[in-house]
Amino acid sequence: MVPDRAFWIFATLLSHWRRHPLNFATLVIGLAVATALWSGVQALNQQARTSYDRAAQVFGDAGAASIVSAKGTSVAQEHYVALRRAGWKVSPVIEGSVRIGGVSYRLVGVEPLTLPKGSAVAGLATGGDLEAFLKAPGQTLVATETVRELGAAGGSRPVTEGKQALPPLVVTEAVAPGILVMDIGAAQVILGKPQQLTRLIGGQGEMPDEASLVAIGGDALKLEQPEERGDLARLTDSFHLNLTAFGLLAFIVGLFIVHASIGLAFEQRLGTLRTMRAVGVPLRLLMLVLVGEVVLLALLAGAIGMVCGYVIAAALLPDVAASLSGLYGAHVGGHLALQGRWWASGLGMASAGALAASAVSLLKVYRLPILAVAKPLAWREAQHAQLRRQGVLAAMCLVIGAIAFLWGRGLVAGFVVIAGVLLGAALLLPLLLAVVLRLGERRASGALAQWFWADTRLQLSGLSLALMALLLALAANVGVGTMVEGFRKTFTGWLDERLNSELYFDAAGAQEGGEIAEWLGRDPRVTAVLPVWKAETRIGGWPVDVYGSRDHATYRDHFTLLSHTADAWDRVRDGEGALISEQLARRMDIGLGSPLALPTADGVWELPVVGLYPDYGNPKGQVRVNVDHLVRHWAEARRTSYSVRVAPSDAGALMTAMQSHFDGKIARIVDQASLKQISTQIFERTFAVTGALNTLTLIVSGIALFASLLTLSDLRLAQLAPVWALGVTRRKLMDLEIGKLLVLAAITAVLAVPLGLVLAWCLVAIVNVQAFGWRLPFHVFPTQWGLIVALALATAFLASIVPVVRLGRTAPQDLLKVFANER
Repeated sequence: MVPDRAFWIFATLLSHWRRHPLNFATLVIGLAVATALWSGVQALNQQARTSYDRAAQVFGDAGAASIVSAKGTSVAQEHYVALRRAGWKVSPVIEGSVRIGGVSYRLVGVEPLTLPKGSAVAGLATGGDLEAFLKAPGQTLVATETVRELGAAGGSRPVTEGKQALPPLVVTEAVAPGILVMDIGAAQVILGKPQQLTRLIGGQGEMPDEASLVAIGGDALKLEQPEERGDLARLTDSFHLNLTAFGLLAFIVGLFIVHASIGLAFEQRLGTLRTMRAVGVPLRLLMLVLVGEVVLLALLAGAIGMVCGYVIAAALLPDVAASLSGLYGAHVGGHLALQGRWWASGLGMASAGALAASAVSLLKVYRLPILAVAKPLAWREAQHAQLRRQGVLAAMCLVIGAIAFLWGRGLVAGFVVIAGVLLGAALLLPLLLAVVLRLGERRASGALAQWFWADTRLQLSGLSLALMALLLALAANVGVGTMVEGFRKTFTGWLDERLNSELYFDAAGAQEGGEIAEWLGRDPRVTAVLPVWKAETRIGGWPVDVYGSRDHATYRDHFTLLSHTADAWDRVRDGEGALISEQLARRMDIGLGSPLALPTADGVWELPVVGLYPDYGNPKGQVRVNVDHLVRHWAEARRTSYSVRVAPSDAGALMTAMQSHFDGKIARIVDQASLKQISTQIFERTFAVTGALNTLTLIVSGIALFASLLTLSDLRLAQLAPVWALGVTRRKLMDLEIGKLLVLAAITAVLAVPLGLVLAWCLVAIVNVQAFGWRLPFHVFPTQWGLIVALALATAFLASIVPVVRLGRTAPQDLLKVFANER
């Protein structure tokens, strides 16, 4: 019996949507858009993390320890042999990067017969391709995405910029995108590291203990735990956390649309609900059916949103992949491969969001007595009490944000500060609007003007959520826009200072590099040939690049230092000091004068820190020392990179002459303008995703405002009919209604500007520092503020068109009915 009653109650409630298709469309669109933005961001994050996991599983258990050089250099092959003879089942691995067609790839050399069980390529040891993998010319295992990126085909042999041909390509799903896996002997040749290994790996229980390691390798080896390796998943966590935060903001703004649409539906069905209660429908059964209706609509709209989210993710994936590759060297698959949990989590978020958005309406229906349900304005009788409660909640949010700012640590604490500020300001918005409107009412002269301000204040209860959504969207646009423009201004200036040489080239090898440098030194057009040699090490388990450069005016005059000692450059020249990047200084908590211990091939090299410099966009730490001292401590340092100073007018001719004279001895050569263009493109693509989410969030806030106005349009007749009856024409009423909304939007936009600047400061001074380790200068752009106000007014105007046109088309007899019906 109960199921039958529930069915007819459900059918009666659903009939409302057939009579009000616009309200139904607004609800579905609002929830679908919110779900699409959230699920799209999660799809991007899941795709990236799947690629990281595939990369980590190349060797099996990504959480297992490995044996590395205690000095941060290479592991000698003889140590591997000694460990195997001692009975330890370790497997050698060599890793490095190669460039093909201007793109960097991670090259991994393995010994398939000794790989631990569970490795993605361990099957080679028993597979039929083992002989082909080991026997010349060997095989290069690659993912489908990598072959597509290389523009090659299976069986082809791409050539690196170092003029080394890879073994023939073999496509396999066992390898992650951006990784080239081959036999360790071939990898050592291509990387130019004979008899050298990066690390030794083994299965669980197969690794030697510290005592055995010391007995075999002395102090040359150490056991490195997985958390010390700084893998891609941890390195890119901040990037994905930023994406998630923007997706969540867009989802919350979208829920304002759902709240307004469900609120309108409950308002319009008050008579039906009263009748159901009067004829004996149990309150609990009615509430159960109402909840079921919300869940059903959420699943419908959520399914549409998931499809749209997939489309959004597919459109943004190239920019996200380019950003991760440019910033972190992480390769992400170019085609979405989503798992079932993505669909489940998206539909779950849609259902939870819809229930949260309708909770207030459901609670008020549950608490109101039967007769009170017939009064549409009964839900707004406690407006002043509601504003007071919002004020208390706003104060609590601001206090939480302040506590996180003063005593919090880490990226999560930074987002808590931002959340506290944004939510606190949003909750305070109705109070501030009420104060401004009350002042306007007091200063108004004339009955119509006073009514304009008083009636605008009356609408706050119905429009407050939509205006809060608009405030958040505008503040996000101001904040993120200020950060991005400030970053662009800083980044452009930094590039001009850092890329001050006219030509940059990489030689095919160290010998070729010396030959080219000598040839350039005899050219009268060249004023300087500056080596940019590099070694790699680890400090505190964190990867660090050590660059060696020669003392020259190019660096003294153009290389920006955030802080330095008076004789910084002289001490670097003499090998008595080091310059370090801001990221390294923050991560290691070291400053000027602090000792810096650099692990080298022949021991630890201790230097005082004499200067700190910005290194925007680099996820690794960086140290700069004198080039002669670099090669003294790192004999295996990469000695192939150089920069060339020449008159800009001669740069093109010199580059052509170098290419003609040396041909294959030059692995890569690029002029200053091209290098700046590449760097700028990476920058723009990095923030393309943020800009897209910002724009979509603003669109969602406009839809929320439209939904709220639609909610109020029918209820507004009770306030507008008396004014019309007193002689104000419908055309005049339409103008006044648009004016009210523009006033509210303008005040909201003006308040959004300082809130956006606070958000920008939090992003620059807190989130950016915690996420990436470097801090940007804070810049403001007043012209942006005017655009934001204009954008808010345009959004409000567009959102008001349909409700105002409906008012203009209201027949006089419908306005007169207001006085005949009990309101």
